This record gives sequence, structure tokens and C-alpha cells, in this order.
Amino acid sequence: MNLQSLARRTPGFSGADLANLVNEAALLAARREKTKIGMEEFEASVDRVVAGPERRSRLINEREKRVVAYHEVGHAVVMEVLPHGDPVHKVSILPRGLALGYTMPLPGEDKYLTTRDELLDDITGLLGGRAAEKLIFDEMTTGANSDLDRATDIARRMVCEFGMSDEIGPLTLGRRHGNPFLGRDIMEDRNYSEEVAQKIDVEVRKIIESSYDRAVGILAAHREKVDEIADVLIEKETIEREQFEELMAGISPRVASGLPRDEGGNPVAPEAGGPPEEPRRGREVKPKLEPGVA
Repeated sequence: MNLQSLARRTPGFSGADLANLVNEAALLAARREKTKIGMEEFEASVDRVVAGPERRSRLINEREKRVVAYHEVGHAVVMEVLPHGDPVHKVSILPRGLALGYTMPLPGEDKYLTTRDELLDDITGLLGGRAAEKLIFDEMTTGANSDLDRATDIARRMVCEFGMSDEIGPLTLGRRHGNPFLGRDIMEDRNYSEEVAQKIDVEVRKIIESSYDRAVGILAAHREKVDEIADVLIEKETIEREQFEELMAGISPRVASGLPRDEGGNPVAPEAGGPPEEPRRGREVKPKLEPGVA
């Protein structure tokens, strides 16, 4: 069992969350008539705790399935290419909870401080789904509702709470108060003028629009990869980290399965000097893309 991988998948989990995770894994192992809990049960339990229970009974038509696939692949490709994006651990179009699909990034380490560039990359990754819908289908759906809400909230906090706007400067604008545990909503006192409020709206819009344009540019530059990964996702419904890396590197999953791997489990091409190993089905083995902004 890979406890390090399990720990990376559960950042911020409290003791109660971990207890719930183990309980769900035990129940799943019992349903499968196993006497021991394996990594497969733990991984399925993480998905259930984080994204909600799987809903295979929710049937969606082929058109919507394709839109959802491109939406999630848009998130995944943008996050993978961005310099400060967290590695994508799993992409799925299996409905869970209220979501028709999900992309699960995992941070490489615990972080307690977040830079402005990292927040901008977070917003760009959140907008990758909407950008893919617009780029591929030239239309917009309601599936990006949660992404837009989170992206707008981050942008507004950058301007109003973190002082990360060059136009407004290092100021904290607005004061929140109220105790939601006593049945009250969190209220905000506006301690700024209408003129400043207009500047806040302009700055938030500027952050969102520039991040969206950046996401569209990344997806357009890697359009071939987006199409290939979306086709695999539609067929398999779930793509794990290992296969996602292979697809981003331009390696067919069938070819990659026949290549030797390093200590990290990554496929390694044959060394020069000996007879080259021919890829199966005549597919070319392309070098892995270096992270960067298109």
C-alpha cells in the first residue's frame, strides 16, 4: 500500500475526515467480500469523500458526455501546463454528487502561503473548462457555474483582501462580520466609496478576462492533445495520473505499456546506441511537453 500517495490525496483532512475515509474503505472492502482493505478501496473512498458518491444511475446523452469530457480535459491540460499548477491526479466524467465530472489536482507539498502568480494560475485552471467549451463547441453551458463562482471569489479576494491589485494598492477593502453559527449571514461593511467600488469591479474583471484568454491560448496551442485525451476519457470515463502523463507526452497508452519505467513509474524511452524499440501500431513516441505558458 502506497501511504505516501494516499497522504498526498488527503491534504487538509482532519482526524474525523480520515476516520470517515477509513470507514468508507472498510465498507467498500466488505461489499467486495475482501478480508483486507487495499489501496483500490482507499482511492475509491477518497473520491467518495471529496467529490461525493458515484451516481452511475444518472444517464447523460452522448452530446452532453462529450461536452463534459472536453470541459474536464480543459481543466486538466491547463493545470498541467501552468508553471504553478498542481499535478492532475485524476480526470473523470463519472457523475459524483451534483457534478457530472471532476478533475482532481493534488499539491506536491503542504503550503501555507500563496503567491499572486499561484492565485492567477488557480483562476486560469478554473476557467479551463469554460475555455474548452467555447474553443471546441463555440458555445457555453451551465456546467461552469461553480468554476466561475470560485474564480470570481479568488479574484475579488486578491483585490479586496490581499492587496494584490496594482491599481488599488496594498489595501484591505470591506469588513466582514456576523456569526453564521447563530443563524446570521456574514455581512460586509463597505468602508470605501463608489469610485473605489467601480475600480474593484474593473480590477476583478481584468483578472478574470486575462486569465480566461490565457486558458484559451493554452488549449489552442495544445489542441491536438486536448482532442486525444478527450477521446480516451470518453472511452474509459476515468484517466489516472500515469496515463494522463503518457497522453500529455504524446505516448499512446498501448505504446507506453511496453516501455521500461523509472523509479517514479514514468515510461522511459530506449537508450540510444542499441536497436531502437519500435512503437506498436506505428505510433511515434514524442518527447514530453515541458511545463510553460502557451
